[in-house]
Amino acid sequence: MLDQPRGPEILDAVARLLRDLLVPQLQGHAAFQARVAANAVDLVAREMRQGPAAEAAALDRLRALLQPPQPDATDLPTLEADLAARLRSGDIAPDAPGLQDHLWASTLAKMAIDQPSYASYQRALQGRSGVFPHDPPQE
Repeated sequence: MLDQPRGPEILDAVARLLRDLLVPQLQGHAAFQARVAANAVDLVAREMRQGPAAEAAALDRLRALLQPPQPDATDLPTLEADLAARLRSGDIAPDAPGLQDHLWASTLAKMAIDQPSYASYQRALQGRSGVFPHDPPQE
């Protein structure tokens, strides 16, 4: 068992240090770079927290969508490549049941990690609240 704090909590502390202590003491380009660094640290912490669940949910959706799955398609990149190939070949139609929901859920999961405060993402969550049981938590 790992001791506390864990990776995401350490990254949260580093982001706070950058944002709350260092940025106010810096000017110009140095302050901008410190804000960029804080944002990058925040992104990595969100990825650590939300990434495994988002990937597991995407795997489940793709396995259900790609019936039968390719025998060697067990990881997310391989399943995503299989989906793209099937779409290109016409084996899966753009209006196939579950496809649009998978793409929408994948987009929301990526936005939750990359840009959770993005206005369009927030509007999408409000407009489709509860549609996906794996909607990421608000930060």
